Parts: sequence; C-alpha cells; structure tokens
Amino acid sequence: MEVTMQVIARMHSDFATKFGIPRQSGLVEQLRSTIVFEPEFRNADALRGIEDFSHLWIIWQFSEAVRQGWSPTVRPPRLGGNTRMGVFATRSPFRPNNMGLSSVKLLGVEHTAEFGTVLHVGGADLMDGTPIFDVKPYIPYSDCHGDATGGFTDTAGDFLLEVDFPLELLKRLPSDKQDAAIGVLSHDPRPSYQKNADRIYGLTFAGFDIRFRVKDSTLTVIEVNKVSF
Repeated sequence: MEVTMQVIARMHSDFATKFGIPRQSGLVEQLRSTIVFEPEFRNADALRGIEDFSHLWIIWQFSEAVRQGWSPTVRPPRLGGNTRMGVFATRSPFRPNNMGLSSVKLLGVEHTAEFGTVLHVGGADLMDGTPIFDVKPYIPYSDCHGDATGGFTDTAGDFLLEVDFPLELLKRLPSDKQDAAIGVLSHDPRPSYQKNADRIYGLTFAGFDIRFRVKDSTLTVIEVNKVSF
C-alpha cells in the first residue's frame, strides 16, 4: 500500500550541500535554522501554543539520498564505514522510506510579511531546502528516557577533533556564525573511510568555502573564501 504525504515546510539552513552536516541533531547547539511553511500551511492558528515548548520533533525526508530499492544492512560512519549493521538499528539516510527524525530547540516564533509564521530553531542537522513532513512538540515526561542506552553510538564523543582555526581566517566569517562553524568542524565532517592527512577538504557553510586538513586528532583550517553564486 502506498501512502501519500505532503511537504508542509522546508528548512532554511547554512548547509548548501550534505557534506559537513552534523550526523545527529543537537550536536552543534550554535547552529541556527528557520522552518518556513509552504503557502497552504501558512496559518498562524496551526502553531498556536507552540511557543510554550522548548524543543520540537521534526519529521523530514533525506531528499538527497532517495534511491531505488533498499538494503537490510548499512555501514555506520561511527564504526569506520566497514562494519555492517541492520538499517533499522541505525539512523542511516539510506532507508526504505528515506525519513529523518530530529529533535531541535525552539528559539523563537516570528510572524513575517513574506513567509507567514516561521520557526527559528537551534541544533538542526538538515540541509538547506530539506522538505519537512511534520512538526511535533517534544514532551519531556514521555520523550526523555534517563536510563536509555545508545548501542554503538555511545562512543560518539571519542570522534571529536581539536579545531585549529587561525583568527585571521575565522574573522572572515560573520561573528554569529563563527562558533557554529567551529562546532561543525569539531565533529569531523570527513567520510569515515578518508583519513589522508595530506588531503584538503572543503566545507560550504553559511555562504563560505572552508578548506581544511586533518592530522591525527587536529583539524586545521587553511583557507576561507566567500562563495559566489
């Protein structure tokens, strides 16, 4: 049986491409994004009361990972990209229905002339333009499980990198984007199978191309340039 779903909104974020997006929501709290509803859903009444919640659940589509067919196993990046796990035991984008689930912090509700009522959120792991299927409030008494275990993801903190971002390069970024950029880089944007210390990687963030190298556990930024569209 096929089920038809409507895109109710799209995410406006600083990520023009998939590369460098944190692998989970909430990892980089400094990230700022905006949920803009599609014209037919720009009804302020649909958001009445949402400002009383601190966090939201976002249900969305891995729009850049849509493919024909599916595999019962995938290779999680946090296991080095070589160990296979069951797709339903991971948050891989390569799923039968390409659905994503993210918990984000609600920073504000704004009424605009151009886009109607929009939601400003923090910590989102969505690319710019990502289609959103639903927005739901995060409810602490039922959604928070203090005794939860994280399986193979419990070692995620072991992957954090030290970021060497020379001040003269950091200042090329807008001041309100600097901490977020450092946070994104600290979570090692590279594919898990690429560990060449001489390779130069490029991350597009907030309209800037950030070039860097990684050696051992230190990421060093070597160039920052504004992207021309």
